[in-house]
Amino acid sequence: MDSLWRAIDEAEPGPKWAGLFAEYWPDYRRWWSRDGVERRPSFWESRTALKTHMPELLPIYDRLCELAGGGDQEARFLSMYCPPAYLTSCSQAVWPGKEPVLVRNYDYSPNAFDRLIMHTQWQGRRVLGVSDGLWGLVDGMNDAGLAISLTFGGRHIVGDGFGVPLILRYVLQTCETTEQATAALARLPTHMSYNVTVLDRRRRFATARMSPDRPAQITNAAVATNHQEQVEWTAHARLTATVERERFLLNRMMLRREPQEKFIEVFLRPPLFSTAFSLGFGTLYTAVYRPRLGQMELRWPRGSWVFDINAFAEGGMMIHTPDAGSRVMHGD
Repeated sequence: MDSLWRAIDEAEPGPKWAGLFAEYWPDYRRWWSRDGVERRPSFWESRTALKTHMPELLPIYDRLCELAGGGDQEARFLSMYCPPAYLTSCSQAVWPGKEPVLVRNYDYSPNAFDRLIMHTQWQGRRVLGVSDGLWGLVDGMNDAGLAISLTFGGRHIVGDGFGVPLILRYVLQTCETTEQATAALARLPTHMSYNVTVLDRRRRFATARMSPDRPAQITNAAVATNHQEQVEWTAHARLTATVERERFLLNRMMLRREPQEKFIEVFLRPPLFSTAFSLGFGTLYTAVYRPRLGQMELRWPRGSWVFDINAFAEGGMMIHTPDAGSRVMHGD
């Protein structure tokens, strides 16, 4: 399948973001309301949750709601509070060399993906990353030299909390170091279990194992796949080979000190790179973050795209995703 990726630059929320929302909202609305609109929190509950846990984002949220038309459902969706359950796969690791480098594969359905790289300067903070929900991020970096990415934590439990892409946005908007990021991750409620890895420009890193039903565990793990301390969802673990992928990365990091380029290249091959889209989770891209240099690179088997947070250029690129099938957005 060939698909168009877009890189969008808009310092403050404005007409570009409004145009994107108008384009994506019909598909997001079907996904967000698939279990019934009444199942989602009210606008008041959603805004109160944001005010309680992420008050710094309220001015941005209010502006986005205005640009989205001010409707009730639009505002509730944009809060990302208690959204429908969704699952990813993914692998991520911090390169063991001297330079701070975070590498990750994002494994997900191509039928439910924005394909947007967003560069923003909201509230004076430059943030660059891969969009989800049109203001959340599945991975990204800020101008303070902090990089972040997520993997699904491999647990059934769904609770009261935010969709993790908004949590990543919050960290990049408000934090500059790994210490600050882990303090935020330890207190923010998530609606599902995720492993969130952070890396700063001084090569300090950590992985937060977040869950809706127990306190976050802050670890010094340099590798994360799709389970936490142990496998709790056996069927998902077998389907995604989470243990095998984790073991593969740990063995490579312990047994050899690879050059940066060679380390990155293994993410583009099995067992880390997957084309099993018929099972629900194939690799949509490999991301490389070099936070000290302010660089983000996206890679695919047939191409790459490099971005500089300090000299961002808009554009588009057609990307071939092997065996991905046809595109149908968000649960159609």
